[in-house]
Amino acid sequence: MAKTDLNLIVIFDAIMAEQSVTAAADRLSMTQPSVSNAVARMRHYWKDPLFVKHGRGVRPTPFAEKLWEQVSSPLAEIKQAITPGNFVPLYAKRQFRIALTDGMTGMLWLPLRKYIEEHAPEVSIHAVPYKANGEELLLNADVDLVLDFYPGSSPLIHSEWVLDNNFVCLMRPDHELAKQPLTLGRFIDQDHLFVSLTGDAKGIVDSELEKNGVERRIAMTVNSFSGAVEIVRGSNLITVLPYPVVANAVLRGDVIVKKVPLTIPPAPISMAWHTRNNRDVGLTWLRGILGVLITEFRTTFGEAVQ
Repeated sequence: MAKTDLNLIVIFDAIMAEQSVTAAADRLSMTQPSVSNAVARMRHYWKDPLFVKHGRGVRPTPFAEKLWEQVSSPLAEIKQAITPGNFVPLYAKRQFRIALTDGMTGMLWLPLRKYIEEHAPEVSIHAVPYKANGEELLLNADVDLVLDFYPGSSPLIHSEWVLDNNFVCLMRPDHELAKQPLTLGRFIDQDHLFVSLTGDAKGIVDSELEKNGVERRIAMTVNSFSGAVEIVRGSNLITVLPYPVVANAVLRGDVIVKKVPLTIPPAPISMAWHTRNNRDVGLTWLRGILGVLITEFRTTFGEAVQ
């Protein structure tokens, strides 16, 4: 392949990773017109539009996505081979994009920021909204890492369990049920708040209730975990949430938790990343730090109410 073609592949890889011609130019230390000219040459060589405008960035065509599947891993291996061990946290200037829910950001973002301020001050961490679409985000290189419940099955994605999200029933400290055993009857007699990230008004709790021949009244839904805690704290609603999401609020005394009078399987939390990044030393470093912080969280707060 001609030298020009190899240069185009490098530029193509940067645009795919950044989903932006401007960001790719910054990443490659090139001018935006130079990258735009390169895109024009790519379109000529490969007989495909490759990228279409999408908001402030671009989105790849199906041909571009297929091409990137073929070239991204070999390029990553070449980069690693010629610049091994080039990530030094104290001096690294790197941006990481992590897909996760606000529940996980509430759990990890502050301790992660404290660690970065001391050990990697030029590293930036950007949270990307997560709605159980981790496989799509990783395959499209919209994120570097998914840190949440990951139900995907693509052989191109590697996932690693880090935490079990055990569910608890949450209420304000002076709720009428606060000093009573939480029976199934008392549970279904209450008005419930339901956190729905997708817009659905039923979840795993409702499925388990149906198995017992009963149902609850969902009086309100909300699309964030932090919002749910505040609503429960100031109302008579109760809700079922993963314990790690509410542990800090319980520690502060804002809310209390009780064991759910149902058998609800925990939701496994994983770190997931594309296999093209298996040898990315920066991402390996970040995964290691997150693993340590999660272990510290589990040690401090435990798994769930018993």
